[in-house]
Amino acid sequence: MHGPFNRMGRRKPMNEINVVPFIDVMLVLLVIFMITAPMLTQGVQVDLPQTPSEPIEDSESREPIIVSVDRDGQLFVSLGGDDTAVDLDEVARRVQVLLERQPGTQVLVRGDRHVAYGQIVTLMSTLQSAGVANVGLISEPPPGEA
Repeated sequence: MHGPFNRMGRRKPMNEINVVPFIDVMLVLLVIFMITAPMLTQGVQVDLPQTPSEPIEDSESREPIIVSVDRDGQLFVSLGGDDTAVDLDEVARRVQVLLERQPGTQVLVRGDRHVAYGQIVTLMSTLQSAGVANVGLISEPPPGEA
């Protein structure tokens, strides 16, 4: 007698794993990540100044706190995707709270190239008074360099 039953009427244990459901789940996850990945990098629309510079060496794996200034001069504090407009005092308060939770986190400023220089300096001064020792500025490489 051949088949999955032996002479006593019991089933033989199956020695192979059905991987088709796992493949289905992986394909669905792949599609979801392919659709959502471009959305994660959206954020505040800022026209960054272009300058040749070296990237910042990040010795720690923490995500930096990014303070953005858009073309209209609105301020945004971003750590993990929260992009709501705030005023200068709220920027200082939020950055101070974030630094109390995670000391040593980098603070970077993304300023639109059309924003007045004085507004960026005021922002940097406010960040310094909130306890930020070093503020980094984000720029884009000129066309042709990458």
